[in-house]
Amino acid sequence: MNVIEAIRGRLIVSCQAYPGEAMRDPRTMAQVAQATVAGGAAAVRVQGEEDVRHTSAAVDVPVIGLIKDGNDGVFITPTMDHALAVARAGAHVVALDGTRRPRPDGRTLAETIAGLRERADVLVMADCGSLDDAHAAEDAGADLVGTTLAGYTGNRPLTDGPDLALLEDVVRSVGVPVVAEGRIHTSAQAAAALATGAHAVCVGTAITHPTTITSWFVDALGAPGEPVGG
Repeated sequence: MNVIEAIRGRLIVSCQAYPGEAMRDPRTMAQVAQATVAGGAAAVRVQGEEDVRHTSAAVDVPVIGLIKDGNDGVFITPTMDHALAVARAGAHVVALDGTRRPRPDGRTLAETIAGLRERADVLVMADCGSLDDAHAAEDAGADLVGTTLAGYTGNRPLTDGPDLALLEDVVRSVGVPVVAEGRIHTSAQAAAALATGAHAVCVGTAITHPTTITSWFVDALGAPGEPVGG
């Protein structure tokens, strides 16, 4: 499977649920992934070893896998052990924190990528938060870089929608494919990201997180008995 070509100009859908949520079940996430593929998703992104295992058996598109461990700092596939677990579960691409922050196991990003490649035939996507992160991730050997962490690492302000300014800078400055990801909540924003030069666009919450989507509509309607707009 040529993953890079399979996702060129296409939509990746992130299918994740968080601990304690009703949909937090690997089988459910695999079904959600199947539903997005039926709608045209060219690849899916899933979190958790069992989610990767169930999803890779359920869909015939590339699976980008990761493991979240913790809530702050480097927590997206933070160690070599996490990366190997994702690869062994069947992911075609291992997504990991691609920032320049210290990693929990003391390895550098380059050491993590090199060690993973010694043991598994997978691509690596680096989730970055700044232009400097993207340059460092490319130098470390990442096959793709994403704007996933823009606004979450203290390097850039948290934009209301996707950070298109960062995306443009990264696309112009690195030589590997760039995935636009992060706060893409509408089809217009997805199209704008692709027009900015992204190789592919990844959307999660706006497609696969019903709790958040529902809250958007509830907030738009206002409090019970309160006229919309005040």
